[in-house]
Amino acid sequence: MPCYVTRIATVEIPVTDIERSTTWYAKTLNLAVQHKTSNEAMLSFNAKGVAGIYLVKTEEPTRLQFVNTATAVKHSVIDFYTYNLEGFHGYLKDNEVEVGELTIQNGFGGFGFKDPDGNLLGATNIAQLGQE
Repeated sequence: MPCYVTRIATVEIPVTDIERSTTWYAKTLNLAVQHKTSNEAMLSFNAKGVAGIYLVKTEEPTRLQFVNTATAVKHSVIDFYTYNLEGFHGYLKDNEVEVGELTIQNGFGGFGFKDPDGNLLGATNIAQLGQE
């Protein structure tokens, strides 16, 4: 079978206020704003092969997160990679972002944090195959 799909192009995130969310994502994750209207915004890490963030205005109350049936732990749908978990965790706390507990075992770990709409996001220092 041919390989039609080679990477994730865009991650879509539901938000209620495009202006507030665009400002928050650009500042918090150091993203560049590629395009913005009153109903959507495309942001980029400005790195080759890295998925963009597409903010979409919605009044729907559902937010990004799910509960693991086996452990009852809430999970994010998106984990952002950072080489410095402790530094990023501290940065978010200093900027009054709601953050979860930082967990590190054998040098690897992560934590959860929320955007202004309550979408649960994650941060990890674990690079997947082909990402280093």
